[in-house]
Amino acid sequence: MKTLFNLLSLSLSEELCNSRDQKVLLQIKKHFGDPYHLASWLPGTDCCTAWNQVECDPTTNRVVSLRIFSGNLSGEIPAEVGDMPYLKTLEFHKLTNITGPIPTSISKLIHLISLTLSRLNLTGPVPDSLSNLKNLRVLDLSFNSLSGSIPSSLALLPEIDILGLDRNKLTGPIPESFGNFVGRVPGISLSHNQLSGKIPASLDNRNFRLVDFSRNKLEGDASMFFGPNKLLKVWISQGICWSLIFQRWCFQPP
Repeated sequence: MKTLFNLLSLSLSEELCNSRDQKVLLQIKKHFGDPYHLASWLPGTDCCTAWNQVECDPTTNRVVSLRIFSGNLSGEIPAEVGDMPYLKTLEFHKLTNITGPIPTSISKLIHLISLTLSRLNLTGPVPDSLSNLKNLRVLDLSFNSLSGSIPSSLALLPEIDILGLDRNKLTGPIPESFGNFVGRVPGISLSHNQLSGKIPASLDNRNFRLVDFSRNKLEGDASMFFGPNKLLKVWISQGICWSLIFQRWCFQPP
């Protein structure tokens, strides 16, 4: 026989927590083997108020933020993360037993503003389909083992403000398209990869406030970053042979 408290709890759950969102979250929990880190995710309780690492919109009660970090989770990021259509923030951070590729289903999250998949152990490419996230402002895929080339389509993100692909195993050149971002001009960090080739001359088209290309295998002319009204900070690092003055670390204009 249910207690009055349980009945009230169930009623509150039905009123606040969208049943579809709750179902997806429980699928994610099951995917990870019902870990202690997600112990608060219990059926019959309100995912908007009682579940850790979950936030809901106060008006619609749809889940808008899922932030899982610093816990003992193992396995791949499940495709179900793409089934919460109102997510604005998605974060998996400092979970070194999270492996496998970035699920392409994330590209369905058209309301996403911040995507952080950092300090994991992800492999495979940076999905070209991330360019579908037209509201994205922060893309942080740092500290993984991602490989392959950088998709040129990332320059099609009109709202992107921070683009962090550092500390991976990315290869190939910096895309020419990075000199033609369609909207904002983001701060870009590509350091500690295996990028090669020349720095695109097209980067002279934009006034970047920060770039970090250090610890790669780049070569050629980087003078497009310097001059009147140019950016605040640039890291080029060893391997850039355009000027001994700026070869090592950072130029910071007065």
